[in-house]
Amino acid sequence: MTAPEPLALPADDDALEWAEARTRDGLAAARAIADDLRSTPPAGTLDLLRAWDELSRQLSNVAAAASLLANVHPSEPVRTACEQAEVEVDRYVTELRQDRALYDVFAAADAGGLDPVAARLLDKTLEDFRRAGVDRDEAARARIAQINDRLTSVGQEFGRTIRDDVRTVRVPPARLAGLPQDWLDAHPADDDGLVTVTTDYPDVLPVRMFAHDAGVRRDITVAFLERGWPQNEPLLQELFALREELARLVGFPDWASYDAAVKMIGTGEAIPAFIDRIAEAAEGPMRRDLDLLLERFRRDVPDATSITTADSLYYEELVRQERHDVDAQTVRTYFDFARVRQGLLDVTARLFGVRYDAVPDAPVWHPDVTAYDVVRDGERIGRIFLDLHPREGKYKHAAQFTLADGLAGRQLAEGALVCNFSRGLMEHDDVVTLFHEFGHLVHHVLGGSGEWTRFAGVATEWDFVEAPSQMLEEWAWDADVLRTFAVSASGEPIPADLVERMRAADDFGKGYQARTQMFYAAMSYWFHTARPADLTVAMQELQARYSPFPYLEGTHMFASFGHLSGYSSGYYTYMWSLVIAKDLFSAFDPANLFDPEVAGRYRDRVLAPGGASDAADLVADFLGRPYTFDAYAAWLAR
Repeated sequence: MTAPEPLALPADDDALEWAEARTRDGLAAARAIADDLRSTPPAGTLDLLRAWDELSRQLSNVAAAASLLANVHPSEPVRTACEQAEVEVDRYVTELRQDRALYDVFAAADAGGLDPVAARLLDKTLEDFRRAGVDRDEAARARIAQINDRLTSVGQEFGRTIRDDVRTVRVPPARLAGLPQDWLDAHPADDDGLVTVTTDYPDVLPVRMFAHDAGVRRDITVAFLERGWPQNEPLLQELFALREELARLVGFPDWASYDAAVKMIGTGEAIPAFIDRIAEAAEGPMRRDLDLLLERFRRDVPDATSITTADSLYYEELVRQERHDVDAQTVRTYFDFARVRQGLLDVTARLFGVRYDAVPDAPVWHPDVTAYDVVRDGERIGRIFLDLHPREGKYKHAAQFTLADGLAGRQLAEGALVCNFSRGLMEHDDVVTLFHEFGHLVHHVLGGSGEWTRFAGVATEWDFVEAPSQMLEEWAWDADVLRTFAVSASGEPIPADLVERMRAADDFGKGYQARTQMFYAAMSYWFHTARPADLTVAMQELQARYSPFPYLEGTHMFASFGHLSGYSSGYYTYMWSLVIAKDLFSAFDPANLFDPEVAGRYRDRVLAPGGASDAADLVADFLGRPYTFDAYAAWLAR
């Protein structure tokens, strides 16, 4: 069998035509398959599933490339065309899943003789039809189609507003005292003598962490929290209303219940219970660390009774310096971007038994992008693209995007890592983020050798997908691992005792960070279920209940909380996954993180199957037991 070739991406001048043709041809191929299934369905269930899988592959290929290029391509017409392609695919998927004739074909299919994965595919396909309202009356189906169409458009507009709303604060150079010299060198004053600081991450995080001037910290924090407002508030209200209407039309009491039914958590009611369980577990650690933070803050502001996020990062740094002898500006001198990127590749290649071969002549969408073929046992199993620096019109956060799902003998797994890191020295937090996001990418590639599109790559339940990435973060905290690529300008590797102090310093604040996450999770849940008329007031109430930090007057953070679109009511999934990640990591020996037996078993039993089994079963197969809360609770309490 000839190994599949990578996708041939277009040159810049051809990108718009390529995107339009790919959309047109992929949708046409899918429609032709659907027509055949209605008129002359295959006699055998396995052949029926294979035809449906080919239809799914065609649609997935259109949607994946469109989603990536809509977020990264330098040309606005290309981004717009790709956004429209996403709308067209979503519209057609809704049409298919509401097609009673197609549903009847699958409902009549005999599952006898199917292997477990094929039988799972048949069950999931029938579930998709029912969740789309195929068994509802014509008026309800028509309304569901309208809702899905509008949801796609609203979600795109919400994300586009966040992406494009880059705000600035302009200050005299003297007010930036405390910033690292390389940052200052990269931000010279303009002709009027002022320095422009943007709300992009390579600007806003160093300023919030290091600027001595409290007014500057507050100004940039407010600007950051105000992105997307007021434009996004009515979009969010519409999003929540449409989701609730859709859920009720297909028989669920609210959107959270509809969404949770296909996740590990199972029910909507379990979400606030989980949020409160984490909040309770984090209460003690939060109080302990918050007292230390406030004690340090009061040395500068004696009458302070609380501290806001405008000051929290700066004073966290001071506490870490003074209590743990960890200076982030010293730490960052060991993390040159180019070395970190190569170190990431070297570490994951060793861990997962693969090789990354640079492909310098691969077509890419921007000169910043680098491409690598992923090789295992001498065979190319995927291609990855790293797009790691900010630019105008590009996605503002950090994420893995699929370009093509991997299918054994049919299609190569391809994906992109899209981040916004400095080109020079990196904060260690950014190194951890890079490892985290690369965890999604390697999961996508290693899970790309199965038979079915539905289960390819990161296709597990949505509240599990973060667990493998969160576990990979542990390798960015190990002294022996870091010393392989964390090197100072003079060539000295990062000292092991510094890494030990960094770990101790990182433990500081994890209780209140967990509570902050539960504040975000509570927003995502209650905004969808309580449907508050005033999102600012509701946010303030939830912040007071869960967050260690009080509301910062005049801010509307929810307007730039992009996960309200992608994760909807399920932002709890980050912490749910972290509980599992801590348990997964307990199987590794901290003294031998590259043990080939454990790493190979993890690769083959958790990552490689993709979504071919329930996530709980994948984890139990690796651990030899069901996962528990114990490892997370022990980590939080230490």
